[in-house]
Amino acid sequence: MSETLENLDKTYVLNTYARNYVNFKSGSNAILKDDKQKEYIDFTSGIGVVSVGHGNKQVANAIYKQVSNITHTSNLYAIEPQAKLAKKIQELSGYDVATFFSNSGAEANEGAIKIARKYGETKFDNKRYKVITLAHSFHGRTITTVKATGQEKMHTPNFSPYPDGFSFNKHIEDIYNSIDEETVAVMIELVQGEGGVQPFEKSEIQKLAKFLKEKDLLLIIDEVQTGVYRTGEFLASNLYDIQPDIITLAKGLGGGVPIGAVVTTHKDIFTPGDHGSTFGGNYLSSTAALEVLSILEKHQDEGKIKKTIDYFSDKLTLLFEKYPNIFTKEVGLGLMRGLRVKDEATLSAIINNGFDEAVLVLKAGKNTLRFLPPLTITQDEIDEGFKRLDNAISKI
Repeated sequence: MSETLENLDKTYVLNTYARNYVNFKSGSNAILKDDKQKEYIDFTSGIGVVSVGHGNKQVANAIYKQVSNITHTSNLYAIEPQAKLAKKIQELSGYDVATFFSNSGAEANEGAIKIARKYGETKFDNKRYKVITLAHSFHGRTITTVKATGQEKMHTPNFSPYPDGFSFNKHIEDIYNSIDEETVAVMIELVQGEGGVQPFEKSEIQKLAKFLKEKDLLLIIDEVQTGVYRTGEFLASNLYDIQPDIITLAKGLGGGVPIGAVVTTHKDIFTPGDHGSTFGGNYLSSTAALEVLSILEKHQDEGKIKKTIDYFSDKLTLLFEKYPNIFTKEVGLGLMRGLRVKDEATLSAIINNGFDEAVLVLKAGKNTLRFLPPLTITQDEIDEGFKRLDNAISKI
């Protein structure tokens, strides 16, 4: 008798996730199908990763063609799709930047911190190394990015001691008084994803960016979740009309293939040996990312992303207005959206009932129902997803 997936997972996989033991076998855009042929509407896109949908044939064909020839050679040699991807990121961003490729968002943020530390070492007479972040932020799961994350619950004694040089403030206006002679950078998300899908005001971000520029301090924008058209522009930084010193990307960039990127205007900050990655930006990941960007750039140019955002927003508003006793606020930008729920128990019930109704949604913060659908989601898929979610909520 063969072992069940649940038994295999619980026996052999390290216990770090509270899993739901569905066995997905195939997907098509915003639809996932399990081993019993049950179809689910995916409003999560793998937590903002599957930006061009499940089973995307263009990406699959590009990957197949590439890995049929070369999958990996290492960064000891030039990698053509990596160089082309760096150029494409520069073109789409509109900034004069160079890019380092890693494997994840946490690694990208580590790279950003290393750039800031070297800048602080070489730019000033006194060593500057401290990085200020914000409460409710999320910057990764490595020891350093956990410490950079502005959530005390993440700083448990289990993994201490943590690297020093990190602090967080509750509000953006608190940052100004927290800067001292050892501060080198401020690192923020323009829309806090894990912190509750909370966008910041454009004016306060622009004021901060101007202030830091005047002080020769670095502004690092963590766009691991907001980047790659998630908020309607290639970068949320474009939407906010700022030019950060460093931007980090991951999640939606590879359409499901792991890749991260550190994008910086300080193009000469590193020299060979300062930083590196065995797998970062190899033939597989950079080829996948190039195809993803090609698809999404076309969708953007044709107005499809805006049309999808508008349609999804209208459906979200209808749901919000239908249940004033459950939802308290709409939040988010683009296709990074949320509904504040009156309490955590109700939020859990919505997510669980949604799964039973075969629609996948997420939790953010303590009380936010989070939506991160594929950017290519169709109107029919949106309609069906909200129909199922409505059924799930009506049963509470």
